[in-house]
Amino acid sequence: MSQEDPSGYPYQPYGAPYGRRPPPQYGYGYPPPRRDEGPTANAIVALVLNLVALVSCFNVLGLPGAILAGLALGRARTEPGAARSMLVWSWVLFGLGFVLSIGTFFYLGLNGYFDE
Repeated sequence: MSQEDPSGYPYQPYGAPYGRRPPPQYGYGYPPPRRDEGPTANAIVALVLNLVALVSCFNVLGLPGAILAGLALGRARTEPGAARSMLVWSWVLFGLGFVLSIGTFFYLGLNGYFDE
């Protein structure tokens, strides 16, 4: 016979202090759900940053990076390996576009294009 009532809480065992429940029993029932979300959070961050870089800095490599991040977000649950490789390329394009934007800014500044 089980010591659980229909609501799922165990009865107060003999000798236990009032208001405290006994420690949980491990090894029975279903395991807790996995916390591994896969590359979904990384894909959302890559998508947002690529779109912001495209709009604010006119980072032309932000467009293919955003496309890859969007595709990775769609495939994160079904094909996590392919999604991770797309995310790596999305981050590479984001970083490369950022470095090229900074380099172009310094090139134009050093050659006097910003002088009045």
